[in-house]
Amino acid sequence: MFHLYSFISYIFITAYTPGPNNIMAMSNASRLGFRKSFPFVLGMLLGFIFVMILCTLFSAGLYALIPKIKPFMLVLGAGYMFYLAWKIWKSDSDIQVQDTKGTSFLSGCLLQFVNPKIMIYGITAMSSYILPVFQNTLILTGFALLLSLVGFSGSICWSAFGSVFSRIFKEHRKLLNGIMALLLVYCGASLFFP
Repeated sequence: MFHLYSFISYIFITAYTPGPNNIMAMSNASRLGFRKSFPFVLGMLLGFIFVMILCTLFSAGLYALIPKIKPFMLVLGAGYMFYLAWKIWKSDSDIQVQDTKGTSFLSGCLLQFVNPKIMIYGITAMSSYILPVFQNTLILTGFALLLSLVGFSGSICWSAFGSVFSRIFKEHRKLLNGIMALLLVYCGASLFFP
């Protein structure tokens, strides 16, 4: 039996809580505006789709490998989150709107391959909710796309939030950068202390 309400709750809570995607989307939109940060968010969508398809295709096999892969992925993912936190903390309060370094489509896409939150999101959704009920390739592909679109919607909302409140962010840049950096540190540390 497919537990629809539990599945929907899980994917929306996971997609809309702070994580590397959402925090980077908000940070970029607060600096550059929604339109100029949109290629980065679109890149996140493409990377998200690839990662969700990989999670879907290899979910059963990954169960056997998770004990061997998990420590490496946790260290790599947490290290990247700490790096992002450092970059946000150290960012200049006088960043010019033209500064789009690190906000390209490709950088958004590549972020997904070191983002343990979406890997855990995909594997958990597939193994706990979807694979026990559905095995059809077309249906599994549809679920992978659904998971990607829900994750993308979370990043779009965080990006819009960053854009709408950009004046507040500019006036209180250091405080807000500190909060976003601490959220990223929390995301990285929580991988080791569930």
